[in-house]
Amino acid sequence: MTGVEGAVAAAFRTEWGQVVATLIRVTGDWDLAEECAQDAFAMALERWARDGVPRKPGAWLTTTARNRAVDRLRREAVGAAKLREVAALAEPAEPEPPEEIRDDRLRLIFTCCHPALAFEARVALTLRTLAGLTTSEIARAFVVEEKTMAQRLVRAKKKIRNAGIPYRVPPAHLLPERTNAVLGVLYLLFNEGYAATAGADLVRRSLTGEAVRLARVLVSLMPGEPEVEGLLALLLLHDARRDARVSASGDLVTLEEQDRSGWDRSMIDEGVALLERALRRGVPGPYQIQAAIAACHATAPTAADTDWPQIASLYGELVRFVPSPVVELNRAVAIAMADGPAAGLALVDDLANRGELAGYHLLPATRADLLRRLARFPEAASAYREAMDLAGSDTERRYLADRLAEVSS
Repeated sequence: MTGVEGAVAAAFRTEWGQVVATLIRVTGDWDLAEECAQDAFAMALERWARDGVPRKPGAWLTTTARNRAVDRLRREAVGAAKLREVAALAEPAEPEPPEEIRDDRLRLIFTCCHPALAFEARVALTLRTLAGLTTSEIARAFVVEEKTMAQRLVRAKKKIRNAGIPYRVPPAHLLPERTNAVLGVLYLLFNEGYAATAGADLVRRSLTGEAVRLARVLVSLMPGEPEVEGLLALLLLHDARRDARVSASGDLVTLEEQDRSGWDRSMIDEGVALLERALRRGVPGPYQIQAAIAACHATAPTAADTDWPQIASLYGELVRFVPSPVVELNRAVAIAMADGPAAGLALVDDLANRGELAGYHLLPATRADLLRRLARFPEAASAYREAMDLAGSDTERRYLADRLAEVSS
């Protein structure tokens, strides 16, 4: 990758969401915004190689994308009304009226999370437009086929256009009805950055950083909401371990093998304080429970000191709030650590037989690890191969290949 290609790739990771969100605000056309943003990044490869990388890449990309939108609308303009729209778009934008929260990306999240949209569509559309995830990446996150996800995205955009859903942060009395979807968006955005579903890098820091930033904005927008505080606590407790998850050579380092001196203690302290504040309100929820699980890991001095029985109990509570096979898989791991790998393997095998996690690489990866711990090496090798075929990121595939080599020898 050349220097310019690296600069464009870095700009995509950090600026895509802002460019698209701004274009949606000024044009009102979601597809046009995405297409013109893509054109701007393609033009950057050519122009930056010739003229150099601009001092403010985000501003250059936004201006270029806006100009592309003006050109497109001019070509398509018919009638005086449409021409007036083009003229208004081409003129320098007037200063916006002061608002409590003035962030195009936050507007985008709340627009995507309108209650008129199905929950899965809300989350998927935001990941597509805000984070620039491909349809394939979003499908992996939801454990569905790519074709199914593509249809959801098309229907969601059409629903927003036909229903005239406004592009704004809603007034305070309407915030609660969208809170769960917004929290879900931010959590999936963070997860895609923390453990990328595809690509060369396991961690995409721009996505984790953006999720944390927007979660902080949400806490300021909705003070006293325990689940909002719980989500921010959860993100901070996970993000505190980010640098220790990948070695200097780019290889995955499991939680039990991580150098805990490399964890960010200030983030852990902030996350624990937020969690305690949220729990004192006496209204438990799934993000607070997940933050409590993360706190068990983050505050254990060593891997051996981890309170696995407590974690298993918390996962049992989480299943009541989120009856998901992925949560059940995580609970199986905790039970394996608390009661032995055989107990966990029985639960994992039951999940596999149900078929709800077909295509989810962490199911065979977990099964392989438990079989390895039980010294059932030929079965473990087969499960590692299956996990490698399903894993999307290069980092995870390398880790699985190393474990496969261990059990094969």
